[in-house]
Amino acid sequence: MSRLNRVADQGEGLVRRWPRVLRDDLLTARADPLPPSEWLRWVPHGIVCLAAFGILLGDLDQLQGDGKLGHGHSAMVAAGQSGAVVLALRRPVLALWSSVAATLAGAVLLRRMLTAGQIDGFPWPWTTWGIAAHLFVLLLLALRVPTRVSAGALAVTALLTYVLQGLWGTWNHSSTGQTAVVLFAAVVVLGSALRGRREARAELGRQTTLTAEERARRTLLEERSRIARELHDVVAHHMSVISIQAQVAPHLVRDPTDELKENLAGIRQNAVEALTELRRVLDVLRSEHPDAVADGHGGGSGTAPHTPQPTLDRLRALVENTRAAGLTVTTEITGERRPLPPGVELSAYRIVQEALSNVLRHAPGATAHVTLAYHPHELRVEVANTRPEREAPPSHGAGHGLLGMRERAAMLGGGLTAGPWAGGGYRVCARLPVGSRTGTAAGPVPHPAPHHQDDEDATA
Repeated sequence: MSRLNRVADQGEGLVRRWPRVLRDDLLTARADPLPPSEWLRWVPHGIVCLAAFGILLGDLDQLQGDGKLGHGHSAMVAAGQSGAVVLALRRPVLALWSSVAATLAGAVLLRRMLTAGQIDGFPWPWTTWGIAAHLFVLLLLALRVPTRVSAGALAVTALLTYVLQGLWGTWNHSSTGQTAVVLFAAVVVLGSALRGRREARAELGRQTTLTAEERARRTLLEERSRIARELHDVVAHHMSVISIQAQVAPHLVRDPTDELKENLAGIRQNAVEALTELRRVLDVLRSEHPDAVADGHGGGSGTAPHTPQPTLDRLRALVENTRAAGLTVTTEITGERRPLPPGVELSAYRIVQEALSNVLRHAPGATAHVTLAYHPHELRVEVANTRPEREAPPSHGAGHGLLGMRERAAMLGGGLTAGPWAGGGYRVCARLPVGSRTGTAAGPVPHPAPHHQDDEDATA
């Protein structure tokens, strides 16, 4: 019973809302311009204007010739119908009423001529050119308004035709009501279908954009998670060393004082607590990406959770592996080579690794040159390649490697630029601050003053 009451209430609400919906849909003069075509631009607008001019001329000839209406009445009806076609480009609902009013005026004037026997066999209540004009109006209306508005416009047109031909009527005429309504219904269906197709394509474009943005965001988050895991592992290693050294230190001193033992115990306790917090963070990260880390029970990808992270000491092996894959790579090191903080070494290694991978994928036949420039307060990394010798095969990757490289540089307070360079090649430049100094990306990274050398000399 309650369900019936709800249905009844909904029906009553719809009946109460219907006059307001009808008023908002059909009793409005708001502008709704026809947008330019994606491919043809303003050509459809020009075609509509030419069609309106043709309707004006044809309607005048038919009304004055076969219809024997006066110049003033003929011009009024023809201008109303052809003008409605042009008006429909901007205000389709107002154009509908203009076309209906012009058709009604023409039907009244022509009925008088038919009843008086002055004309015989004239198309009525819709003239041939009046049908053409109303077809354009309904089509342009259906292309831009909701389906219910198009259906309402068709209902108004059919009602007008029924009142004129079925209820009022005349004789000595050629009936056009049924044919006109069928044509009007067909053009409304066509316009609604085209509008639905256009909206579906627009929605698909929006979804594609959202999908691309979501993919970029997800790739960025995954890269950040991987960076966080790597850096936390580095810090966890050092905290473990501190804990062990603090535990062993009292045994290396003869008769250590109680104060020394207490301080060393406090250092060890703080290191253990910090290590526990770091591992808790790592557990959270691994729970979000379980496939990225082995779980100790045979799951995951087989990557050990605490394997040593690569540093620039492994650059030679990276270059050799890249050469084995078919890429010619040379290296160059400038400045005084020295150990760097683990995060800087790891980020520099990953940037070189990703840049060389991009050369392999996107520049077949090119040669690459890796430059490491050691400065007092920063490390500069550059990977440049020459023009590819042939077109690269299609890549099925996500295409967000540069995002990860920029994140690594920005995380350390540095910056990264990438783009084409002389000769049709590509260059990646990164600036990684060392020590307490930090910075931000500030445009292209300038070249250090290089002195070229081979791999064997550069690593000496």
